[in-house]
Amino acid sequence: MPAETIIVDSYFDGERHHEHGPYGFLIADGRITAILPAAQLALVAPPAAAPQRAAFLMPGLVDAHVHLFLDGTQLDATRRADYLKAPLDEMLAVAAHNAAATLACGITTVRDAGDRFGINHRLRAAAAERDAGLPAVRSAGLGLKRPKRYGAFMGRDVADSGEIVAAVHELAADCDDIKLILTGIIDFDAGRVAGEPQFDLESAALAVRTAHALGKRVFAHCSGTAGLDVAIAAKVDSIEHGFFMSCDRVRAMADRGIAWTPTFAPVHFQWVRPEVAGWSPQTVDNIARILGEHAENLVRADAAGVTLLCGSDAGSHGVGHGTGLLDELQWLHEAGLSVTAVLRAATGAARRHWGEPALLAAGAAFDAVLLEASPFERFGALREPIVVFRDGRRLASPLGVTTRPGATERSRTWLAEA
Repeated sequence: MPAETIIVDSYFDGERHHEHGPYGFLIADGRITAILPAAQLALVAPPAAAPQRAAFLMPGLVDAHVHLFLDGTQLDATRRADYLKAPLDEMLAVAAHNAAATLACGITTVRDAGDRFGINHRLRAAAAERDAGLPAVRSAGLGLKRPKRYGAFMGRDVADSGEIVAAVHELAADCDDIKLILTGIIDFDAGRVAGEPQFDLESAALAVRTAHALGKRVFAHCSGTAGLDVAIAAKVDSIEHGFFMSCDRVRAMADRGIAWTPTFAPVHFQWVRPEVAGWSPQTVDNIARILGEHAENLVRADAAGVTLLCGSDAGSHGVGHGTGLLDELQWLHEAGLSVTAVLRAATGAARRHWGEPALLAAGAAFDAVLLEASPFERFGALREPIVVFRDGRRLASPLGVTTRPGATERSRTWLAEA
């Protein structure tokens, strides 16, 4: 892989913004060999070719919660249900397309949050191949759920303590993380989570202890006060979704070092496109209230020091792969997070949470995105990648990506309506 030089006006290293450029990045064999003021480049290593110049550089984005085998842009409920009976080859083709589209949006790492067909493991293996043109995949395999409860498309049933322990041991052998499907989904008509938690504190804590003893982190699909209380007391490593959070629970998460992936995108879609599900005006008001409270708790969590991860739940109804994360960044920013906090949640925080190298720094693999402009000056620049690098390799044709029609026009209104 030929060495190259990149010069940028400013960059974000995964934790903080370096404003006073220009800066030069020396790249060789897919790694950063040096970062220094651009004026010093000629003194250190005169470039063999003309440097690439751009306004802004940042680490490749991370989508911490996706379902690669699902097509979130398919809005017809019958077709979505029928797809779950499709041949495996068809699902693999859909997942590969979704992963490639994700990388083209500047997302170089995803965590797949579960599918019962093993496609996430297959994509993980494919992505590890040289020049695969796919983002790195962190795979949870199958989640744990109770029989006849929510999550059949992404989980396996465990009926008692013995099955919980056995399942965690089996999953830990080839899964990067263990997923606990702790609660059901939100009943938007009622404005609350449907049903009681699938696991009580004793069984949830058993799953966590077993996973931790095997060196695995646990992330919990969880919303609603009862489920959140179980997740926090069981000391899961991260809470996914986390709707109906509260001040006390935010403080407890901060005290216990529990991260939060708030996933605005799938609920925001329900609000911006109510006609798809046929929601009544009262239900739309419920959704706006839920989003508004979620935004308030997000800001509280940031202030309390909770580690925030950025995940779109891509593949869920109305959430496309790649573009869904860019939408999610917009919702986080409009909810009240600073640009620094949003970019940290979408780059360094997840990598640090998983124990991976988190920063653009000398010696690090060059997973990065060059942008036309700095998002600190114009947030929408995140949708305008010039070049996406994965392990130092250039993606030839990054996408110019836009949000779903109608989303931007209404995006701010739910905060005012809530």
